[in-house]
Amino acid sequence: MVLLMKVSAKGEYGVRAMVILALDFSTGPVPLREIAQRECISYQFLEQIFLPLRRAGLIESVRGAKGGYVLARPPGEIKVGDIIRALEGPIAPVECVAEGKTGSCSRGDTCLTRGIWQRLRDSMSEVLDDITLADVICMSADST
Repeated sequence: MVLLMKVSAKGEYGVRAMVILALDFSTGPVPLREIAQRECISYQFLEQIFLPLRRAGLIESVRGAKGGYVLARPPGEIKVGDIIRALEGPIAPVECVAEGKTGSCSRGDTCLTRGIWQRLRDSMSEVLDDITLADVICMSADST
């Protein structure tokens, strides 16, 4: 049996779309249809993904004939963890150790496994918060 903790399609596609915006950061707005085409993601699904990203202050929309979306900050200032949290909510393997959920479990003080889940949460957050969009682009360039 394999334990699978998964980022949803929303989180995965959101990171992929944000990498496109990072790649084109210096060239200006990228239309949503172009992102959808480049990443083979449904346009309608991207519309749903971009709303929480905009609310989180990670992207901005530009209106007009040459409009589209741009990153709200340089790629080196946006962490993958920021994107995942905006789209998925708190990063945690189980709900009782999610940010803002302390005290939500009646067994919190006596739970023998709580420390495992806290360490796993902290490790996942550390990795995702250590990687910026600029790092993703560098990793991609290094692997080709």
